[in-house]
Amino acid sequence: MNKLFSLADDELVGLYIDGDNRAFDVLIDKYKDKLFSYVFHIVKDAELANDIFQETFIKAITTINSGRYAANGKFAAWITRIAHNLIIDYYRQEKSENVQSCDCADYDLLNDRELCDETIEDWMVRNQIHSDVRRLVRALPKSQQDVLLLRYYKDMSFKEIADLTNVSINTALGRMRYAILNLRKMVEDNGIVLTM
Repeated sequence: MNKLFSLADDELVGLYIDGDNRAFDVLIDKYKDKLFSYVFHIVKDAELANDIFQETFIKAITTINSGRYAANGKFAAWITRIAHNLIIDYYRQEKSENVQSCDCADYDLLNDRELCDETIEDWMVRNQIHSDVRRLVRALPKSQQDVLLLRYYKDMSFKEIADLTNVSINTALGRMRYAILNLRKMVEDNGIVLTM
């Protein structure tokens, strides 16, 4: 089981497809806190958040089992998008009787969270978060910057990163670990919020 924790998300999905249910358990453990927090932050109701959280993983399992999951190294974004869409579906269903007119001066139909994937406020917050992350990454030592950028922005495996930078896999993993620890410390020290 410990070996599973060191695998990339898409490798875990592949093992799950091959029948290893423990691999999906690792994915759940890896993302459950972040995903539940994301859902709860939006719906602000623990029971509803729990229902949507569970439905998210059920939908993920169904999609994977039907062969419709495209392995692209972005499992976290994919599972978060499922949760986001389920939240939108819930609010659309909940408010289906309440029809708003575009003529209403105090209602912005084009900035309605229930009808859009992203509101103007979401876009502004996301852009600020990206700006903050870029600034934090630039403050890291060069070796940590390199491994972080190659892993998250170039979707390279740690073996590929190690080969490209002429270091061992353990060194590449260590640099990533220190990069993440340093980013967390900078976020805490500067009171930066990196969630929407």
